[in-house]
Amino acid sequence: MAMTAPPAETAWLLHNVIGFDAMDEADTCAILEEATKTAEGVLGPLDVSGDRTGAKLIDGVVHVPEGFPAAYTAYAEAGWIGIAADPAHGGQGLPETLLLAAFEPVSSANMAFGLCPMLTLDAIKLLEVHGTADQQAHLLRPMIEGRWTGTMCLTEPQSGSDLSGVRTKAEPDGKGGYRITGQKIFITYGDHEMTENIVHMVLARLPDAPAGSAGISLFAVKKINADGSRNGVKCLSLEHKLGIHASPTCVMAFTDALGEIVGAPHRGLPSMFTMMNGARLGVAMQGVAVAERAFRRAAAFSTQRSQFGVTLDQMPDVRRMLWTMRALALGGRLLTLHAAWTGSELLIPVVKAWATDAGVEAASLGVQVHGGMGFIEETGAAQHLRDARITPIYEGTNGIQALTLLKRGLLRDQGAAVGQLLDTIAAEAPVLEGAVSAARSAADWLRQAEPRAAEAGASPFLQVIGTVAAGWLCARVLAGQGAPEAARIAASVFLDQVMPRVLANAAMLRAPSEALVGTAAVA
Repeated sequence: MAMTAPPAETAWLLHNVIGFDAMDEADTCAILEEATKTAEGVLGPLDVSGDRTGAKLIDGVVHVPEGFPAAYTAYAEAGWIGIAADPAHGGQGLPETLLLAAFEPVSSANMAFGLCPMLTLDAIKLLEVHGTADQQAHLLRPMIEGRWTGTMCLTEPQSGSDLSGVRTKAEPDGKGGYRITGQKIFITYGDHEMTENIVHMVLARLPDAPAGSAGISLFAVKKINADGSRNGVKCLSLEHKLGIHASPTCVMAFTDALGEIVGAPHRGLPSMFTMMNGARLGVAMQGVAVAERAFRRAAAFSTQRSQFGVTLDQMPDVRRMLWTMRALALGGRLLTLHAAWTGSELLIPVVKAWATDAGVEAASLGVQVHGGMGFIEETGAAQHLRDARITPIYEGTNGIQALTLLKRGLLRDQGAAVGQLLDTIAAEAPVLEGAVSAARSAADWLRQAEPRAAEAGASPFLQVIGTVAAGWLCARVLAGQGAPEAARIAASVFLDQVMPRVLANAAMLRAPSEALVGTAAVA
């Protein structure tokens, strides 16, 4: 059973829909085929066993499931970690869009495993942009080679999404370094034994830091110091989670840990956004990947299971679910790759939220296609739903992504960027005239609404923009020459079955009830 999207289809989409022109389509396809072989041959076989075993903390040491260390070594030795990194530090210098496309099969085959290289790749990007020449010299190569991994340390027990409450302290040590003390939670792969070292990217406050998020600085803190001694970094516990069991989600204590500042003092959050935006695209691709994997499992099951004298795949309602799953995966894939290739800041929150919501919906439909068998762990459908459910939460909840689109993408420039996007879509895809008109009207309403009413409509508005943009790209699939047949059908299903949601969401955001905008107790 295939676990991932066909490499040739993704390559066609990149070149003929997204406009990716950094290499020949045949070369793109060859790279994606190799990524798929690694994913399905090395990582896929560890998915179920990793879920059942889970990561464990034993005597202060974090153990990942059997097979994961060897898989990480194989993944790194194949060059996947350094595919888009600077050749000056051992990378291959290929486009980040191609890296993202190659990450999809990894997440389809084993989402919990893929989190480790994903955050390492994002830490590499952060250091390439904001690190000093010395930091790049001694931190990047071992990460690119796969000997070290990277983490993102933002959240604290008292400060979740609101980073203005960060309390971790950074004291100058008088030798050019800093001593970091504090506790961080929800740290993905915060500790493990797959590599010789881990580089933690930590937000903390200097003694003279102003209050709020403007007073946060960014530090690189290694698990093992340059002299081989253990740094003051320790995993206190692992979270017990709904899904991604094989990925250790750590509570980390930093006690007088040696660190080095990255970027300017008190400018840590803007620097960290380089890593966070990369992670948001990666998480969006996780949503795409789990939708694709859930679809492929459900489709295979539907051809084998007979009811009422026919196989499930011949029943119109089951076909509705299956093609909706594939259409959602296609729409999310196109949105994510488009945002990566164009570098659209406007679309990053849209892509993160839209694709991960779509992934959860597709995984839920996958359970439904299986019927009662889907509710039983042995079929594997339930794991996809459990794993997918974290994606709308981490790297900024989807509600926060919606508020980002509202406040920074719409209100800050009085709708100029959104208007320009809708103008482009209207000019290129007349078939979407009704949806574009609804999106314009929704944007105008939000610009004039009371602040709380606008916030209540932020999530429906994000769905409006995401669906219109994905529909625009699906229209490109239908207009392209030589589109793979399955992609063409999925694009048609998207326009027929998913696009009508635009009108529903546009109506929802205009009618925030008193219950949503009021402050009375929720009873």
